[in-house]
Amino acid sequence: MIKNFVLSTFVVLLTALYPFGAFASQPQNKICLAYCTYYGDKLPDPDIVTHINYAFAELYVVDSVYKTFKLQGNESRFRQVMALKKQNPNLKICLAFTHTVSNSDNRQGGGFSKMSASPEMRKQFAADCLAFCKKWNLDGIDIDWEFPGLSWSGHASDPKTDTKNYTLLMKDLREALGNDYILSFAGYVMDMQSTDSGKKYVDIQAVVPYVDYINIMTYDMDAAPHFQSAIISSTSYYDCMSAIRSYAKLGVPFEKMLLGIPFYLRHSHDGLTTAVDYKQIVKLKSNPNFEFDLWDEEARTPYAKYKGKFYGSYDNPRSIAVKGEWIHSLGLGGLLYWENSEDDADMTLAKACWKAITKNYDE
Repeated sequence: MIKNFVLSTFVVLLTALYPFGAFASQPQNKICLAYCTYYGDKLPDPDIVTHINYAFAELYVVDSVYKTFKLQGNESRFRQVMALKKQNPNLKICLAFTHTVSNSDNRQGGGFSKMSASPEMRKQFAADCLAFCKKWNLDGIDIDWEFPGLSWSGHASDPKTDTKNYTLLMKDLREALGNDYILSFAGYVMDMQSTDSGKKYVDIQAVVPYVDYINIMTYDMDAAPHFQSAIISSTSYYDCMSAIRSYAKLGVPFEKMLLGIPFYLRHSHDGLTTAVDYKQIVKLKSNPNFEFDLWDEEARTPYAKYKGKFYGSYDNPRSIAVKGEWIHSLGLGGLLYWENSEDDADMTLAKACWKAITKNYDE
């Protein structure tokens, strides 16, 4: 069972959120969503997830003109994921789109920025998504454009128009998909921000009417010596509570928010060693230079030391249980995790997420 000291923290956290509106009624069924990548080495267990986002598909934009999209990697893995529906007919599977390019027959030709700038191209993309969903019996589309108005990974951006065009893209997708298909997006931990050249990130308030839920990426919010996925932290750049507050202030229903769980330790955001998968953490526990599963009471998250120095923070079954109680207390829609193949062979974190959602902590 979760210790009483864990439960006592929620009174404080709920009080902090309360000024931004009454708590949502708790959904009858919460979402446990796994991102499953095309390059992963294992499949999700369909009995301990409700949703899978297959990552990824990429746009083919040639000289600023949208042509089509294709799956990244080998189609055989996508077929394996889709076959999981035979084991769990209630399983929902969506296709996630990335802003990056990895296929050998593709190159960056303008990406989401150029495609979303044209009404005709937005509608063509939306029609292509609908056709793909029908062909493969998919349940929906997830947009992981990270992020409008920003350029990293070599993708195009236009801070003057990207944020506005993102909203128009989601509107066109909803109109094409109707109410029969899921529409979601990977959300940053804060609302759109003004820059010297325009805007960056997503206009959450404008987009939320078109989506079923938002996959809030409450991880990578800082790096060592700070915590990447703390519920609350006075030292980190951002934390889970700040993210939920940001969305709540904009009137986003709590049941449309999914809390993100990392299946890796974040050491830094650049350099030779940036992240360590949970499956590697399990192996490194025998290394005398490392100390794992140290616990921070404020952050409610574990962390590791290397040769006595703070090395990075991550999530483990204990912190996932804490976040599960928090999700239920707030009436959030559920949780998501990135990503399935980073778990250990026993699927320790995936099982912890399922227990957190279903409240079966004693299993």
